[in-house]
Amino acid sequence: MTDTHEPYEPQTPDYRIDEFEAATERIEEDFFSLTLTDDMFVPLAEHHSYDGRDTYLLFYDQAAIWDMPGTAEYVAFHLTRDVEQRTFDFEYERAPTVPLAQNWLIRQGCPPEATTQTRNHGPRPADALTSRLEDLLRTNPDGRYKVIDHYTDNPGSFDFGTEVRTLVRDSHPDSAHARYRLFLEETAKDFRSYTVREGAFTSAEAADAWAMDRSAPLPLAPALESTIAHSAQAARSRSPLAGTAGLTVPPAPVATPHPASPSVPHSRRGTR
Repeated sequence: MTDTHEPYEPQTPDYRIDEFEAATERIEEDFFSLTLTDDMFVPLAEHHSYDGRDTYLLFYDQAAIWDMPGTAEYVAFHLTRDVEQRTFDFEYERAPTVPLAQNWLIRQGCPPEATTQTRNHGPRPADALTSRLEDLLRTNPDGRYKVIDHYTDNPGSFDFGTEVRTLVRDSHPDSAHARYRLFLEETAKDFRSYTVREGAFTSAEAADAWAMDRSAPLPLAPALESTIAHSAQAARSRSPLAGTAGLTVPPAPVATPHPASPSVPHSRRGTR
């Protein structure tokens, strides 16, 4: 694959708070704490409302690797302004993956199309399955997925790729037999592409046990299995060897985890 990434040059995020003050001293302290290392933020998307009251930002936090093991590496940021009082407030959320960060921004009121990454940084989806699963997480129809836990395993080395595990509870009726879904995002060690796969489990404990053991392949969700089977059938029909028995689809690669305590999703809001 050709590396088409744009070179990244550090830049100050466009908060648009010149001539504005924090609404309270606590908000000022929280904002300073969050943005203290914003020179390590790689901007991925931004949107400013026409009335000047709202700004939505999405960053990749390069400093997260030096935080607690498992820390989520994406920061979604919503800044609100009182244009009459010339004050501002803000909320933010650390998210393990881009689609979950985008979903948070959308729920904050950002137009969905404005959360699309506008800068060509980072790896690309390796296949259509990855894009489809990311779309599900991004839109989260009817609040289908509730994030229970997540863990980002980034060794910080070109000798290994990265892995992000996001455990959710799926409220869809078709998932009643296995409510707990583990979305496994694996980035190749050259950091040019990544895959996402969805595993199905009957309990959170079962998902944790699989993540720590890895002696068996990820138990794919039924819809995912059928999609893979359909893709395999389509490939057979196009192949000059169509009709040959025994053709199988290789499983997605699974990285060996570096055991550590899982992190807990968190958000923070300035207090008026």
